[in-house]
Amino acid sequence: MPELKSAALPVLPLRNGVIFPHMVVTVSIETEEARLALAAAESTGGRLLLVPRLDGRYANVGTIATIQETRGDDRLQVVIAGEARARVGTGLPGDSSVLWVEADPVEDVDVDDPDLVTEFKAVVEAILEIRGAGGIADRLLDSDDPGLLADLSGYAPDLSLEQKIRVLETFDPIERLRLVTGLMTETLADIQLRHRVREDAAERIEESQKEFLLRQQMESIRRELGDEDSVVDEYRSKLADRSLPEAVSEAAERELDRLERMSEQSPEHSWVRTWLDTVLDVPWEETTEDDLDTNRAREVLDADHTGLDEVKDRVIEHLAVRKLKTERGIEDEADRRGGAILLLAGPPGVGKTSLGESVARALGREFTRIALGGVRDEAEIRGHRRTYVGARPGRMVRAMIDAGTMNPVILLDELDKVGADWRGDPSSALLEVLDPAQNHTFRDHYLEVDLDLSDVLFIATANQLESIPGPLLDRTEVITIDGYHEAEKLTIAREHLLPRQVHRAGLEPEELEISDDVLTEVVDRWTREAGVRGLERRLGTLSRKAATKIAAGETAPIVIETDDLRPMLGPARKDREELMGRTSVPGVATGLAVTGSGGDVLFVEAGTMDGEPGLTLTGQLGDVMQESAKIALSWVRSNAAELGIDSADLQKRFHIHFPAGAIPKDGPSAGVTVTTALVGLLTGRTMRSEVAMTGEISLQGLVLPIGGVKQKVLAAHRAGLTEVIVPSANADDLTDVPEAVRESMTFHTPTNLSEVLEVALA
Repeated sequence: MPELKSAALPVLPLRNGVIFPHMVVTVSIETEEARLALAAAESTGGRLLLVPRLDGRYANVGTIATIQETRGDDRLQVVIAGEARARVGTGLPGDSSVLWVEADPVEDVDVDDPDLVTEFKAVVEAILEIRGAGGIADRLLDSDDPGLLADLSGYAPDLSLEQKIRVLETFDPIERLRLVTGLMTETLADIQLRHRVREDAAERIEESQKEFLLRQQMESIRRELGDEDSVVDEYRSKLADRSLPEAVSEAAERELDRLERMSEQSPEHSWVRTWLDTVLDVPWEETTEDDLDTNRAREVLDADHTGLDEVKDRVIEHLAVRKLKTERGIEDEADRRGGAILLLAGPPGVGKTSLGESVARALGREFTRIALGGVRDEAEIRGHRRTYVGARPGRMVRAMIDAGTMNPVILLDELDKVGADWRGDPSSALLEVLDPAQNHTFRDHYLEVDLDLSDVLFIATANQLESIPGPLLDRTEVITIDGYHEAEKLTIAREHLLPRQVHRAGLEPEELEISDDVLTEVVDRWTREAGVRGLERRLGTLSRKAATKIAAGETAPIVIETDDLRPMLGPARKDREELMGRTSVPGVATGLAVTGSGGDVLFVEAGTMDGEPGLTLTGQLGDVMQESAKIALSWVRSNAAELGIDSADLQKRFHIHFPAGAIPKDGPSAGVTVTTALVGLLTGRTMRSEVAMTGEISLQGLVLPIGGVKQKVLAAHRAGLTEVIVPSANADDLTDVPEAVRESMTFHTPTNLSEVLEVALA
């Protein structure tokens, strides 16, 4: 090769590789810049300078090369032979379309390092052997020249463009070979690692699972390359951003380790991911701060609900205690786990469910509702084991996720409607949830980690306490809501129900006028209930009737008078005169009872007939009520002389009937009513139509206490009755009756049946 001297040469940029001296390669000429450089090389005897270009910057060293052959017309290709390194000098003036630079050749000096040469050849031979190309090692490495061997790195596919530029810019042959040897050693280690991964995967997997093998290799390669976009890394990043409890964090890390070793084709892969998603959805570290302003809380509760003072007072007490403890720095573990668990018991339509949301708003907490009516599967509360297909957490965990905090108000609606069958007993699963001493470590079967429910304010609702298991009822603080009297219903209708129904009917408030007298008439004659759902339906009917008139062109406002009620609402629900007229014949008595819908008026009819002496009972009665009737008849027979009853009349067959036979009835409180009906029948005396009674009796004629006094009194008041007989032992319970009702009624509190008969019979 002739001696090379500094010369001006056109530059051919190399963007995808590096051409070293002694290399002969075929280059595709695809850009206009390259075509022009090729054309300019004709003036230099076919010589040009090949300069690598990286990130928009030219390298400091290029390769002087000679064009040996040109091929093709449309797709131009040239065979180029590298001759020597050259420093890239300053640019020279010339044709602006071609870059000319001063190229200063650098000749390799003759040096020798046998040990380094041997090490380099060993590394390259090992790489070629792993790749199955060991046969070309002798031909490729047929030289002991360090510079020439180092320049063979231009053929190495494992070196990056940046690494090859570093080799090109190293002039000293020994340093250059040492650099290439280090790079090839790293390449050998990486190739050997990947080779071991392939071998290990092949040993574990059968030949038929080729797809699985490929995925394993891809996962292994991604981990070795530090790919941060893997699923496991995403979960680790999410866990690092959360302040989870220590036990939860450890459980999540264990599942992540399993996920990392698991194939995406495994069914458990999706199960573990779903579990991790659920754990991350639970708001472990999120809580809301209670609004401890008792005055504001009272305003919120009063604005949402009329009456219900006992519930409101309990919420205010809860806030007041929290406020004092916060101000005085009283806080310990026992206090923290003393969360209130309230049970609102009462008939439908009195506002139990809506009250829960108002309590949450008053406290400044999030609110969520769990409907328990008809739930029969224990897993609904505790969650399913993860071994089941379609497993998911229980309703408690899902409620916390929906609320987004660890201290929401959770309403357990219809607690008395929870069932039990072969799938389990949900009411028993609720024992831990509703126990302040245990629910700080509530364990859901799906999560399998402790969930702290101690900061949750649970509010449960029920219509009947009798159907709630004793241990579950014992864990709650029962607040009875007995219903509303007429004055409260009038206020509720005016402030809450009517505005809502007017809005739903598409009316403006000023387009419908209903006076208090009309509302009172609707309450008194078209509804007979403890709650206000029926009243709201009637007001909805009036609002729609008014909307119909306005839509037909009638001028607003629509004024509804008392005479308009029957055409709009149909026949009245009850006729007070007819109700009182039922006691106009001997043998009929008016009693009071408590049902799932609240208090109600209960009639008892007694009659006699010829035949075998005995007692017939009808009306779908329970065992306790049947026993009360037998006790009543026994007392009447034993006291016939004092009552003025002919003994011959007692030899007939008695029939006692409780109307509304489709409704089941039970309980001892009808004892005085049955006795009064029998005495009235046998003495020919009628019961006073304005009187109603309730009370259990004994064989000695004592009147024993009963429950549900307030609901029964309100039912008598709704029916238009003005006098009520209650046992003397229940006299203190009358203080729970609203003052307006007490003032409009007369109460009798007898201790024995003689006093009852003296008041009840005309």
